[in-house]
Amino acid sequence: MIKKLNTYIYFLYNLIKFHLNRKIKFGTKLRCYGSVDISIKEKAFLEIGDNFTLVSGRMINPLGRNIKSAFRIDNGADITIGNNVGLSCVVLWAKKKITIGDNVKLGADVMIFDSDMHSLDYRLRRDYRTDAVNGKILPITIGNDVFIGARSIIMKGVNIGERSIVAAGSVVTKSIPVDEIWGGNPAKFIKKL
Repeated sequence: MIKKLNTYIYFLYNLIKFHLNRKIKFGTKLRCYGSVDISIKEKAFLEIGDNFTLVSGRMINPLGRNIKSAFRIDNGADITIGNNVGLSCVVLWAKKKITIGDNVKLGADVMIFDSDMHSLDYRLRRDYRTDAVNGKILPITIGNDVFIGARSIIMKGVNIGERSIVAAGSVVTKSIPVDEIWGGNPAKFIKKL
């Protein structure tokens, strides 16, 4: 009973948080369960379509354990999420652009980020003022009807074609064509659908 009440309180809290943030636009049937971290910087935007479900920690999904979902959108960046999308205990961090199509499912503890976050040059990494600003940034696009398995990581510049599947625990560093299954670290082609 207490768990259900707690879930309902977070559900209402998230609705209020999404409604009050002018940098978030969302459609009908927004459902967010558990506490969600949202950080949207200047000239940044989050757009979510209809029928969106987000699970965040609180043992709602046992695969996600108690991991909180988080959206971080840096200056001038945006995240666009289509209709009928389900996310479970995920992290999306955009420095430029992340686009997620319709009918997409992201499994527990999936991480998607469009930047290296740090410079590859060790001299630039020595100073925080030159480190992050020199990390390579490339947009990410995830097509319609894609399923990404639990604990996968999608790296900068990746495009995942419609209806494709990423196996659990994969690290995707290259684009995936439509109707294919990829898996591993780094993710490789497994078979056509």
